[in-house]
Amino acid sequence: MCLLALYQITLVSSLKAGDCEVCIGVINKIYKAIPSEDSTNPDKIKSVLIDVCSGMKGREQKFCYYIGGTEDAATRTLNDFTQPMGYSMPAEKICERSKKKDAQVCELRYEKQIDLKNVDLKKLKVRDLKKILADWDEICDGCLEKTDFINRIEELKPKFMREEL
Repeated sequence: MCLLALYQITLVSSLKAGDCEVCIGVINKIYKAIPSEDSTNPDKIKSVLIDVCSGMKGREQKFCYYIGGTEDAATRTLNDFTQPMGYSMPAEKICERSKKKDAQVCELRYEKQIDLKNVDLKKLKVRDLKKILADWDEICDGCLEKTDFINRIEELKPKFMREEL
């Protein structure tokens, strides 16, 4: 009975597929940027983390903000990441530990890329149609309905989706 309870606790705390994907991705980028001679020095790791975070954008930049890797961050939890990295702990394990302390770190997910060549625009949500236009730095003045957004995307497709010969 006691073993069953312990087994259930370990199942709950482990990461599921897709959990913490931004956290794992950023930590792996930091690992790659750390020179081998500095791989056990938490202070050097911290400076590399801050350097790597300064070049991040989007979800990765938001992750760096959450852990205190940006100048405008309100909190500093860098030690929760740099010390385990000094022991060469896998990124998955570091993120799993951080999830227990601050769940928002693991809630970040990468945006899914939409394959415009094979997708039926009519089946997409308006939010996704707006994202396509935003990725192209285009706007849709006067678009009120889904068909308006679809028509605008179809109008702009030749400009942004050139076929390679």
